[in-house]
Amino acid sequence: MKKTRVRWLLGLFGLALIGCSTADNEMAGGNLQAVNHTLHGINWFSVNGYRAHGGGGSSCCIILPTKWRPGLKANIEWEVDPEPFAESPPLGTNEFREFMKKHKAKYQHYSATVDIPEWQGTDSCGLSVHFLTCNKIKVTTSCWGYGSPNNPIK
Repeated sequence: MKKTRVRWLLGLFGLALIGCSTADNEMAGGNLQAVNHTLHGINWFSVNGYRAHGGGGSSCCIILPTKWRPGLKANIEWEVDPEPFAESPPLGTNEFREFMKKHKAKYQHYSATVDIPEWQGTDSCGLSVHFLTCNKIKVTTSCWGYGSPNNPIK
């Protein structure tokens, strides 16, 4: 009898907690896109722990609130290849392996924390990370692709 009463009270308490959640806490997945505006290679990057590869494509997924709220931040880490077009020996050779060991030693690691810009209503289309010269970062949430006149990066 006592166990039944405790279970009933715990169930009631759980239902009360569900009622405390609001639509402002809802989260949704979106694409994570890299746009490289530099001459260097972006080997990989991560946003708030969600890792993606460079190359200008989209990766799935990053979790964002369905509605923007002040104080949203993107903690970005990335790896740069300063010589992405370096000529290398034939793949699979000892010379290639030695070349890659020296080449990878030149990779550079960076990090930055930036504000996530506001989006209207629930119109977030994911997050685009723009890699700019001098190792600067700009983040956009626009539904318009890079190159569109409506995209915030011109």
